[in-house]
Formats: sequence, structure tokens, C-alpha cells
Amino acid sequence: MTRRRLAVWGDPIAHSKSPQLHDAAYAALGLDWEYTRRQVDERAFADALGALDESWRGLSLTMPLKETAHRAASTHDRYANLTGAANTLLLTDGIHGFNTDVGGIVDALGEQGLLGIESVRILGAGATASSALVACVEAGARSIDVRARRPERAVDLVALGQRLGVSVSVSPFDADAGDVGLTVATLPGGTALDALTAARLSLSGGVLFDVAYSPWPSALASVWTDGRAVSGEGMLLRQAVRQVRIFVHGDQSVPLPSEEAVVDAMKAAL
Repeated sequence: MTRRRLAVWGDPIAHSKSPQLHDAAYAALGLDWEYTRRQVDERAFADALGALDESWRGLSLTMPLKETAHRAASTHDRYANLTGAANTLLLTDGIHGFNTDVGGIVDALGEQGLLGIESVRILGAGATASSALVACVEAGARSIDVRARRPERAVDLVALGQRLGVSVSVSPFDADAGDVGLTVATLPGGTALDALTAARLSLSGGVLFDVAYSPWPSALASVWTDGRAVSGEGMLLRQAVRQVRIFVHGDQSVPLPSEEAVVDAMKAAL
């Protein structure tokens, strides 16, 4: 049986724009593939994955499933290995984990002219923060200031920075903040910091690149005063392009046939 079914899983999931992005891509590629969405939490993940039949080609994973998906995979690409998070599972000849968030962030930063910024602040300490850290290093960061509600949760980010050869400091959100050229917010959509903390981060934070895209502007973007605020829609698009490459080729670095036209179709679907 041809494997032609795909889906995005997460909790919550109703806001996800992945179905329209992927549907547009497969239509442009002339592929009769079905891409749906399903609300799945961490407790239900193993049973849901085990129940998939031979018609399933792969899954996209969003919060809170990226670390759970990583543990379920038997092989991992470099970015999944570095971050301990997989937002893509390819279900052909086993379960293969990939992280397209890293490349999606780098691609989106490049489109916004935000490469080569050496001093960066990351807000949050979850799975997306790990991807953001790797992406920022690949984009040119040499010093990274991580802010977390519970700084003890960021111990893995410090270790990851050491592996990548960059300095990573960790502080609570409301600590004094030195100037940086770029702030990458990895907080869940709808998260609101208290007004004083948001103002302090904004005044020293440079350009805000917020992975949130719905609703937009995010709570943080709406009070950002130091520079422009960029939504996560560009990251969403670019990581999805990389997911489509994986589902088609098994490799996120291999371009799609007529990829420019495919990307145009995906942009039109947003």
C-alpha cells in the first residue's frame, strides 16, 4: 500500500496552519497525499503512534510532543541529536526523527536580514529554545543570554552551548538586561510577561523574532519598543518546506522539484 497519509499532532492543535501549508505543497507537486491535524497530548502519543497503519508516511509534531517524538524515533538527524527534539517523524522503514525548526529559524532570519548578530537573547527554556539556540549559533551568534521563568530548567541549554563553543548565560526574566542585537522569543502563543519585565527586555532586546504567529501581534510584540518585531510565520513556512522535503526525499537538505513554485503556493496558503 502506498504511504500517503500525513498529519500534524499537538495539544492544542486547532490553531495550526500546517494543514494548509502542506496541502498547498503536495498539490503543487502533483501528489495525492492527505494531511490532517489531530489533538494528541504526551500521555496519548505512544498509543496513537502505535495505532498507525501502513498508509501513514509521516507526522509533524508541535508542542508538547517534540521531546516525546525524539524518544520514539530509532534514528535522528544532526539537529534532532543536538536538541533532543524532533518535530518531524518519517514512518518509512522504521521511525526516523528530524528537527526542521533549526533550519526554519535560520532560513527565516536570513530572509529578514538578521544573520551575523553576535549577541542574542532567547526567551524560554523548552524544546523550541534548544532549536533557537542551535539556529542562532549557525546564524552567527557568539554570546547567548537565556531568560527562563525557572532558570534551573535551562541547564541543558548551557551544556548545548558548550558543545557548540558559545557562551550561554541563564537568568530569570526580570534580571537586569544588557543590550543585545536580537531577541528570539520561544514562549507559547498567548504568554504574557508582566509589564515591567516586558519593558525591560524590550528596551535592551534589539529586533524581536517571536516564534509565535497566532494570535499576532503576540503579547510581547505588542509592547516591543527597541526595534521591529517579526512574527514566527516565516519560520513556520520555512520549517514546513523542510518537512515536505523529508516526506518527499527523506532529507531536509535536498530541494524539491520546482521548489520556488512550491514555496510560492505555500505562501499563498498562509
